[in-house]
Amino acid sequence: MTSRSRLLVLAISTPIIIFAFVGGYFGRAIAQDDTYQHLRVFEDVVSLVLNNYVEPVDIRDAMGGAMRGMADSLDPESAYLTPALVKTRESNDPGGPAEVGIDVTRQYYLRVVSTRDGSPAARAGIRAGDFIRAIDNRPTRDMSAYEGGRLLRGAPGSRVSLLVIRGNAADPHMVDLVREPVAGTDVATRMANPTTGYVRVVEFSAESPAHLKQAFDALAKSGATRYVVDLRGTSRGDLDEGIAAARLFVKSGTLAVRLGRADQKDPIAAQASDGAIVAPLALLVDIGTAGAAEVFAAALDGNARADLIGTNTLGRAARQRLIKLPDQSGLWLTNQRYLTPAGMPIHETGLAPDVAVDLPEVEFGAPAPAPDEALQKAVEHVATRPAA
Repeated sequence: MTSRSRLLVLAISTPIIIFAFVGGYFGRAIAQDDTYQHLRVFEDVVSLVLNNYVEPVDIRDAMGGAMRGMADSLDPESAYLTPALVKTRESNDPGGPAEVGIDVTRQYYLRVVSTRDGSPAARAGIRAGDFIRAIDNRPTRDMSAYEGGRLLRGAPGSRVSLLVIRGNAADPHMVDLVREPVAGTDVATRMANPTTGYVRVVEFSAESPAHLKQAFDALAKSGATRYVVDLRGTSRGDLDEGIAAARLFVKSGTLAVRLGRADQKDPIAAQASDGAIVAPLALLVDIGTAGAAEVFAAALDGNARADLIGTNTLGRAARQRLIKLPDQSGLWLTNQRYLTPAGMPIHETGLAPDVAVDLPEVEFGAPAPAPDEALQKAVEHVATRPAA
């Protein structure tokens, strides 16, 4: 290996070695005898590329690709961030005050987790599970969920163009959306029938417990004695906001378990003042149920306060932290996961429904079919449940 090659390998390897000590494959293997053997293989691969590739290799691009590849191999939310993205993360800059109502994760391309009720994306017919292959002609193949989320935001009235795939990759759909400020309440209600209240949770927030209590009280005055809580496509909110809302319904027991490094577990228990709402419940869930909604659903389901009706949830119940590297780039790494009350994983696994109802297939741009089969099933099921 030439001196120049060694310097270039060192330039690329230094952040990789840092990665080893902050989490990731090498960090988990640091006590094993073959750890540095893998680092030597990496050094050899870099040297072979530099000395044999047909064109001169841009070291920064090669390093960025290596870092992205390792971060992508961990989970869909972990990512390698460029120095520019690190600055936006540190300044809490979301990318603009307006949006199109889409939450995304990574699954080869960017995948739609959910679309907010009434948003430009929802009105255009974009649904959970759709793939975004490009944003304003920028391919999303090597784009993190964090970067994609920022690109979807901007100034009110500005436009963004999405190349969306549903089902057939050979038949993508170009969708032009106009960004709007977030509007609307986090909780909406109506009577599903004379004795069953319907509560739609659009997102979780610090005000959700108070808003949920007000919603249940208002429906009770209208004659509701049992309730269906709709968490389909609900993905926004801090994980602890989902736990706070669950306290309304669970009198005692474990609500969730936080899992840190080295299997460090921190159970979250119900308190003496919890469990104000004792009426029978059913929860509607689907592939768009994620984050705070998942830990909320897991707390109620795990304590026998509600059954889950619908499909498997997404499996996104983890926290990330930013770790800066010497060149001002960074690693956005999952460092904590939330488990069910029984200690089972939620992140990358999701919650299985107690009563399965298949999602209807909908052609792109077509309205959702009526009647709502999952809601009908939930109304029927909650009528058989006792109060807490």
